[in-house]
Amino acid sequence: MEGLKEKFLKFRFNGMLTVILVFALIAFVLFVERSGINYKYDKADLEFLSKSNIVTKASSNAQLKKTTLVLWDSKQSNSIEAMEEFKIIFSDMKVGYRLIDLSKKEFPDLSKYSTVVVLISDISPMGESVITLKDWVHSGGNVQFALTLQKSIYTSVIESALGITESSWYNAKLSGIYIDDCFMVGGGRGFTVEDGYESAWAIQLDKKKAKVYAWIDNENKTPLIWETKYGKGKFVVNNIGLYEKFVRGFYAASYSLMEDVSIYPVINASVFYLDDFPSQIPQGSSEYITRDYGATIRDFYVNIWWPDMMNYADKYGIKYTGLAIACYDDNVDGSTPTKADEGTFLNFGNMLLRQGGEVGYHGYNHQPLCMSECDYNGLYDYKTWKSRAAMKGAFDSLVDLCDGLFPGVNMSLYVPPSNIMSKVGEDFLFSTYPHIKTISGIYFPDGNFEYSCTQEFDVLPDGRVYQPRIISGCDLTPFMELALVSELNMHYVNSHFTHPDDALDPERGAELGWEKLSKNFEEYLKYLYTSAPSIRSFTGSEASAAVQRYAALNVKKQQSGNKLKLKIENFYDEGYFFIRFNSKKYKSIDGGKLTHLTGDLYLLKANKDTVTIKLK
Repeated sequence: MEGLKEKFLKFRFNGMLTVILVFALIAFVLFVERSGINYKYDKADLEFLSKSNIVTKASSNAQLKKTTLVLWDSKQSNSIEAMEEFKIIFSDMKVGYRLIDLSKKEFPDLSKYSTVVVLISDISPMGESVITLKDWVHSGGNVQFALTLQKSIYTSVIESALGITESSWYNAKLSGIYIDDCFMVGGGRGFTVEDGYESAWAIQLDKKKAKVYAWIDNENKTPLIWETKYGKGKFVVNNIGLYEKFVRGFYAASYSLMEDVSIYPVINASVFYLDDFPSQIPQGSSEYITRDYGATIRDFYVNIWWPDMMNYADKYGIKYTGLAIACYDDNVDGSTPTKADEGTFLNFGNMLLRQGGEVGYHGYNHQPLCMSECDYNGLYDYKTWKSRAAMKGAFDSLVDLCDGLFPGVNMSLYVPPSNIMSKVGEDFLFSTYPHIKTISGIYFPDGNFEYSCTQEFDVLPDGRVYQPRIISGCDLTPFMELALVSELNMHYVNSHFTHPDDALDPERGAELGWEKLSKNFEEYLKYLYTSAPSIRSFTGSEASAAVQRYAALNVKKQQSGNKLKLKIENFYDEGYFFIRFNSKKYKSIDGGKLTHLTGDLYLLKANKDTVTIKLK
């Protein structure tokens, strides 16, 4: 404990030196600016496309050829759940597919398809078509069984083809997922599954036939993802039993195992948000800050928290996106009596910008952009704005504050307070402030609250970009760790947000103390940039510009001998893809660059709309 107090009283030499130099720089810059010379901030690494160049994900997907058949059963609840998730998975992977509900339609002709995905746990409705499917794979087809299979007389027909040597009538508890280090980005370790249940079929595999990519843990080797070659084709089996948003990347990676060479577009962006920053610093003291440092909240923010965050930015190349809020009053009539702490705003904001970061909008106060149409149902202690004019008056004050303190800085991003926003509020924001081009809500639903700003990565026809934040805080939960590795493999994205007051709130780990929280945060950073060293560090707006490009892309493959030609549609200036060489190896490339990620998985950067890869 004495060492922690000593940290505050004496400061660590490097951290203190950083603070002195930064504040000296700010003092110099302020002198220069007030002498009539404006500082020019760095140009964004990736800029927004003009509206005339925007292609939405929906219009891009409409061009896809339907080469994948998806079989499901509307009478099975888990099939319905999986089907809804796979619609989005395939939409984002740019896979053209056809859905067949086997409870209503007969088993289709397979000759039109190159891959089949079976979203059925109890395959009894397939009847003798199971044999047809098996024979089709033997002749060169590829099938993914994405749901945990139920043992039956029909599974016994294909167990051997799937590589299964022994099967039970019960399921094993899914306590975790261990990922082979050559399969997915971020693999080579296990992940805990909170509230796991008996969802994985207890089976044994033929080690000579089956290649296992994931299992429960090193004590329970129940396989969760594996492939088995059968004749000229291949079976890929998922045995996880979870069909939710936070494991989409596991199914995307599994699907990519099937063809000789598989490819799908990714965003390639790592983003770090600082919610409520810059803003007013809370006055007084905090139980945990007093306990560990004997300091006020202001002293902790200025002398400990912010230098630590800046050191992480320097060490790992992070570009923070701060989300400015002027004050915390609850006025919703358009009056703005509470004045912002301009000195704090200017100091923190300038350090953020000169570090290569971005300042986005959060609000005049912390009241969401909702009017009378929004009912909080007692879930939140917020008010609703009296009128559109009231919302505008308050938001104008934030815009004026930022324009005055950060002249020449383009501010194009908004994050809703507490991730709450009504459709009325969103339309108001984009119609009133055309320089705002993107909203960053949250990726995972916040319960069933109607006005939770839950998003997919997407672009709307009017140009607005949705770029959700995924995980949060300095002490990642097992759920967030799974979501992190899943999204690295679904979109090649890391999107994280934290608040300066995390160290004050026991619900966000404050009892651990900032020393422990900051170490946990750095462990996450080490894992991220060790697992994905090629991921681009972006601001929120740069990431949204990447989403614009990603949403438009799709690719057509043409293979002739050992030459693979990729024709990229809706290409603008760059495009990123995951490409997996399952049975072929690449020799050379023209029109792009390949970066090895793990195993047979590579990151492709396309520099032209046609990329040619020579295969060995």
